Amino acid sequence: MKEKVFFLWWFGMTLRLCFLLGASCSEKTTLRRGLRETLAKQSTTSKSGVMVNSNNREQLVVDNGIVAVTFSRPEGYILGISYNGIDNILEEENEDQDRGYLDVVWNTPGKPSNFQRIHGTIFSVIAADENMVELSFSKSWTSSLNGSSVPMNIDIRYILRSGDSGFYSYAIFDRPEGLPAVEIDQIRIVFKLNKDRFNYMAISDERQRSMPTMRDRETGQILAYPEAVLLTRPINPEFRGEVDDKYQYSCENKVNTVHGWISVDAADAPPVGFWMITPSSEFRNAGPIKQDLTSHVGPITLSMFVSTHYAGKEVTMAFQEGEIYKKVFGPVFAYVNNASNEDDTLSLWSDAVQQQSKEVRSWPYDFPKSVDFIPPNQRGIVLGRLLVQDRYFRGGRLLYANNSYVGLALPGDEGSWQIESKGYQFWTQADTKGFFLINNVVPGDYNLYAWVPGFIGDYRYNATITITPGGVIRLDSLVYVPPRNGPTIWEIGFPDRKAAEFYVPEPYPTLMNKLYNEQRRDKFRQYGLWERYTDLYPNDDLVYTVGISKYRKDWFFAHVTRSTGNKTYQPTTWQIIFEHPNQIIRGNYTLQLALACTADADLQVRVNDPSANPPDFATGKIGGDSAIARHGVHGLYRLFSINVPSDRFVKGTNTIYLRQSRAMNPFQGVMYDYIRLERPPLTQI
Repeated sequence: MKEKVFFLWWFGMTLRLCFLLGASCSEKTTLRRGLRETLAKQSTTSKSGVMVNSNNREQLVVDNGIVAVTFSRPEGYILGISYNGIDNILEEENEDQDRGYLDVVWNTPGKPSNFQRIHGTIFSVIAADENMVELSFSKSWTSSLNGSSVPMNIDIRYILRSGDSGFYSYAIFDRPEGLPAVEIDQIRIVFKLNKDRFNYMAISDERQRSMPTMRDRETGQILAYPEAVLLTRPINPEFRGEVDDKYQYSCENKVNTVHGWISVDAADAPPVGFWMITPSSEFRNAGPIKQDLTSHVGPITLSMFVSTHYAGKEVTMAFQEGEIYKKVFGPVFAYVNNASNEDDTLSLWSDAVQQQSKEVRSWPYDFPKSVDFIPPNQRGIVLGRLLVQDRYFRGGRLLYANNSYVGLALPGDEGSWQIESKGYQFWTQADTKGFFLINNVVPGDYNLYAWVPGFIGDYRYNATITITPGGVIRLDSLVYVPPRNGPTIWEIGFPDRKAAEFYVPEPYPTLMNKLYNEQRRDKFRQYGLWERYTDLYPNDDLVYTVGISKYRKDWFFAHVTRSTGNKTYQPTTWQIIFEHPNQIIRGNYTLQLALACTADADLQVRVNDPSANPPDFATGKIGGDSAIARHGVHGLYRLFSINVPSDRFVKGTNTIYLRQSRAMNPFQGVMYDYIRLERPPLTQI
């Protein structure tokens, strides 16, 4: 240990002297290589516990005998991760602050966004013994930082434990009284891995593949937006003609639990995996079906805590001047593993999945030292049963809310959980008979929310639920009555908050990701599908005839603009034609219009008169979820129950016109989840 301390001191002093005397780059590289080789040799030495070397003023190393992590001091940037004979898993060509870090995207209300890597100004060792080390790198906001730093006190914590093949990270965000107003759009942890080593990425059992490189992107052709690049001159010709786009690898919070990279064909070491494991989504924003980024070309691995992806500014964390706040994000687990030979390379993914299951079973952890992280014995439980009753479905009988999503979030309106980003959220799925159990709930006040696949709308329990430490709340059978005004005349789609059941076209042969050629159910993740609408409907728009058309092949998955060339676009008007064979019933008909996505759109509804002004209904300008461009079949869910007077219909043939009237770019539009026309009730029920 003394030799290691002396070497680090000697290296730091020598490197400073080297820079002062103007040493050449090759000389500096030789010095760095010497440090790496020394630390690598030391990392392979068996140790009985966790050891900290904090004698260097600018760096410290924590080594548990399996992994050794090097931090900058007091900033808290992760400079290196040594494992299994690899001196650094991270990309050493990057600057110190660009390897492993936490960043925030924020803005003062009404002003442009700022990207900020968070670095500590105060370093402290929270706990240190042979079993565990917890480090703190914190920064406090002062008025002198107004406009230049996010107005939040931030404490970034790292934990290494004996016997763990990896380390934990979490962050505490705190706003005491008196801080200025701010909007926070993104909070995440970033790891940028060694580009020459990691070349195989895995997101799920089905979504994994060898990946192109950042150089391939840099030499490629940028497409409709910077994130999407056509690979024209890749190093590996296998990737030529493919599109790389980080949004192709997004997934929903509820399944975004483990992802990462594997080093394949590394000449100097056996295969190694680096994984981001998230044991709970309670600290993420906007609920279980919010989509976000995972891993992508770099090679880069992310832990997304908060973002506006697939939702827009509606889900930003907006704080008023003086508003107080505190929340713990994480811990998440950075896991590393290795295989004995190349034949076992892909076993690293299955091992990471097993480790993820182990972390879930251990959640909430009992070892973080922050008093703000609530341990298991201080959390509560809510259990009950959810039933659903639609008076015009199956005779109005009470039905089990089979596989419904049931959750706790901060008090708000029905469905407000999907735009709620400040508090914790706790979700589960009910069983086949509607029973649910929500455990490990942080004490506080919540509303209970739910939604049921197969039924429109949102449920909210009509009382605030207060969770106390160790408390158990047993609810009676709850009944959700979904929106309904009358019997169904016709319906299009299936109400599940997604557009996946509609017609997803074949991608352009020259703009494909080969992964999704094989994974057909994920075909919607291919680039450029919005342009296929103009190919299929170059002159006239989509016409859907109830009773003849089939929504799986005749209803395009996204109601987008039509390209007219030269980067100009025009609005599109879809028609739903149906027969009303009987006499019109006096009263209001209801058009239940459930949208799975809205992207800078204005959807107008007209009945039997395509030029009616004003329209029978218009959403006005809505949405910023970008799901059309970012390969998602849903963004934020919106339901409109539109009353249409009976005199707007006729006996015989009727047409409903759906016009998306905004057309400045190819990404504007909506995705439909489900449409239903209801007639007025014959009798009061």
